[in-house]
Amino acid sequence: MYDICTIGHITLDKVVTPQSVKYMPGGTSFYFSKALQKEKIRYALVTALAPSELGVVTELRNSGVTVYALPSEHSVYFENIYPQNQNHREQNVLQKASPFDVPVLPDIEAKIYHLGPLLSDDISLELLKLLASKGIVSLDIQGYLRYVKDKKVLYKDWVDKKEALPHVSILKANEFEMEVLTGRSKVQEGAKYLADMGVKEVIITLGSHGSVIYTDGHFHKIPAFTPTNVVDATGCGDTYMAGYLSKKIAGADIVEAGEFGAAMATINIEASGPFSGDFAKVEKVLKNGTQEGYEKVFSWAEAWSSVV
Repeated sequence: MYDICTIGHITLDKVVTPQSVKYMPGGTSFYFSKALQKEKIRYALVTALAPSELGVVTELRNSGVTVYALPSEHSVYFENIYPQNQNHREQNVLQKASPFDVPVLPDIEAKIYHLGPLLSDDISLELLKLLASKGIVSLDIQGYLRYVKDKKVLYKDWVDKKEALPHVSILKANEFEMEVLTGRSKVQEGAKYLADMGVKEVIITLGSHGSVIYTDGHFHKIPAFTPTNVVDATGCGDTYMAGYLSKKIAGADIVEAGEFGAAMATINIEASGPFSGDFAKVEKVLKNGTQEGYEKVFSWAEAWSSVV
């Protein structure tokens, strides 16, 4: 029995920022796994990728991560282009990998299954339902909202959401993804919409403004921490969720888990590539960091007053 099992593709990533152009492995499953490689939890990753990228699997295994690598003719290949404001990005897809479905899933038991689809057909609805019957399903929604046209990543609502969301216990979206999924632009309205559809715990990340977690009819506002330098935002949401879920497994409450995830994401944005595993630095950020987003989140209370 694992504490957390992540299902998702490891990608080839080309990351373009105002400072540099870099090539690296990526994807929700990769950044999430790297963030947990030094955590003392029982963790496994299920991924699918081409033989040419199996070196990434070897590296993860050498760092202590249990990896189930399914065969695929191709790996997912993303191009991520960030402007100076790294809260947003442009994406292109150059190739796709084999999807995940019930017949190919290894026989794995876990307390939490964290799903990281990168494109709308990555993880079948049938597989999501099966996992919900075995444990808690945590979902990063982004992939279910993405489709590819002329290699460009575009967004539209999730066609299966009414059938799927009652099986999702924890859902994470940024404010843009929330609006695509719910048709609501106000965070409180969007979070309540998702809760009404059956999601028990709704996490809306707001970039440098922090995050909001809605559960049991209550909103918890989590501050962001100011990074020493903004280098690369790729994987920050995945790192946040790794910190959040690992703390939840350890028994932390909503706010403690959210702030831990936020501190990990702050460290992640200070350099290219995944979180380094320096948990001593996380504790330092939690103790001494500047809570930049805190006041801005709370300043929205008046605008939200009509939907509280």
